[in-house]
Amino acid sequence: MSRQQKTIITCAITGAIHTPTMSDALPYTYDDIAREAIEASQAGASILHLHARNPKDGSPSVDPDDFSPFLSRIKQATDAVVNISTGGSLTLSIQDRIKPAATFSAEMCSMNMGSMNFSFHPLAKRYADWKYDWEKDYVSNSDGNIFRNTFRDIEEAAKSLAPHDIKFEHECYDVGHLYNLKFCMDIGLFKTPVFIQFVMGILGGIGADIDNLVFMKKTADKLFGDSYRWSILAAGAAQIPMATTASQMGGNVRVGLEDSLFIKRGELAVSNAQQVGKIRRIVEELGSQVASPDEAREILDLKGGDRVAF
Repeated sequence: MSRQQKTIITCAITGAIHTPTMSDALPYTYDDIAREAIEASQAGASILHLHARNPKDGSPSVDPDDFSPFLSRIKQATDAVVNISTGGSLTLSIQDRIKPAATFSAEMCSMNMGSMNFSFHPLAKRYADWKYDWEKDYVSNSDGNIFRNTFRDIEEAAKSLAPHDIKFEHECYDVGHLYNLKFCMDIGLFKTPVFIQFVMGILGGIGADIDNLVFMKKTADKLFGDSYRWSILAAGAAQIPMATTASQMGGNVRVGLEDSLFIKRGELAVSNAQQVGKIRRIVEELGSQVASPDEAREILDLKGGDRVAF
């Protein structure tokens, strides 16, 4: 695959892992999510990956009513591509998790390409006091949850969302997920070019190091040839170093408080925009250009912002 001319920056604004106790910068009210998304777009993010939260206590939500207040504001203030999560919960069904993407007919949505032991329970040991009652049990009990995305789940999501012409961000947490995606493509579930997010550094998935990134890319090249575009999401301290490496390999990058609360080792980020600004500066200083939202739409063959339902 030839080196891409423009680097797409995705910003994952709030996610479903981190809790309000872990960082005061983590947005969870409608106003905060809207503001953080708009500022991230202004800083250079062409794609905004969005989860929702209960605005009263910051707990993860897949209720479309918790998306609507900030989606309309983001749409009015930016031209960014909106990518709605179909994750958002380790316990809810695929029918519940795809409801926001279907309700708002987004240009993009995420899709985990397999079931996995997605855990972040070690974080519970770092905090003695919690802002809200739900937080400690939610984090500490994640070691007992399986994030379910079976082949049946993936097929149901693909077929249910097909009428909306939504492009999936295929989140691949390990090499086997690439083979799952190839199988799904072989049976006609997804249109090319597929957009693959290599997710690295999550407990339960592949580790965040350069050898693993090279192996993931080689495997994707073998399976998909020129029929895919790719990006990297590296958790925690690996976020910026791995994104920098990926950008020099012709890949796209994802940053944001969903994936890391830090701007550098030991220092909490003050906003999503701060992380976007940092990776944009690195990418540009290393000689690449950052894609605009319309350039991202062209690279990924998206339907366009005029065909969403918000």
